Amino acid sequence: MTPLVDGKAYYAATLVNKEIRKIILSLALLFGFSILVPVASAQQGYRPANLNFDSTYFDSTHEDSNKLEEDSRNQPSEKSLARSHPADFNRDIYYKNKLEFSLDGGWLPINIPFPLDVFVGDSYNTYPLKYTLVPIFASLRWHVNGLGGPWILRGNFDVTFTGSLTVIPRGPESRYFSYIMGVRRNFVPRNRRMAPYFDVRLGVGNIDAKGPQGVLYAQGQDITFTVNMGSGVRYNFNSRYAISAGLNFMHISNLDLSESNGKPNWGVRNYGINVYGPMVGIDIQLGKGQRRLAH
Repeated sequence: MTPLVDGKAYYAATLVNKEIRKIILSLALLFGFSILVPVASAQQGYRPANLNFDSTYFDSTHEDSNKLEEDSRNQPSEKSLARSHPADFNRDIYYKNKLEFSLDGGWLPINIPFPLDVFVGDSYNTYPLKYTLVPIFASLRWHVNGLGGPWILRGNFDVTFTGSLTVIPRGPESRYFSYIMGVRRNFVPRNRRMAPYFDVRLGVGNIDAKGPQGVLYAQGQDITFTVNMGSGVRYNFNSRYAISAGLNFMHISNLDLSESNGKPNWGVRNYGINVYGPMVGIDIQLGKGQRRLAH
């Protein structure tokens, strides 16, 4: 009996030891969690002590903190991008050596004195004979430089070579052919499709003069000279196409070179034509456009 009793006692003692170890292990785990849970709750802002939720929240909080750090690092670059100016698309429209074809047409019915009469000593008045001119200009426009200049003067220059046909619906003459050259200043704001301009053109031409036929105040000879001054606004659809509209002044004069019986007659008064009115046009880029350097 003694060995059997001893075996039972040993077995019972073994079970007790296992249970004691389980209890001790459980108490140790419970004690450990009892310490970790208040710490986690404090980090969460005193949330309920749900172990699964706490671990998830800890991970999300860690990710959020990383995101905030990344946002704080990106914030200065975003501000710098907001302060930076966008590239000016007009640099692809007004650039050095750009060539354009221009076609302009006008209606010039308003007769005025020659603006420079005050400087040459002539009386500042108009003549009884009135004219209306309808000029058609076909031009090659060459941009001689790129954009530059301060503030409202920012822009560029282009040189214009023009062949002109002018119809005369009112006046004794009927037509005027001329070749004129000039310079235009384009005033170009940043990233604006509308750009004001001012131009001056000079040239020589041929008119079917009626002065030699005795028409008073008509032109005294076929060979005449011309001055054109214009101002308006150009609107750019893109780098290739643009339209313009403005006012144009046109002066036609023979510079007192009128002839009588084939000989110069300096006593004959020079009756010129001085008219202005609206003018519109279209500009078309020639060639492939601006070549950019590869980066």
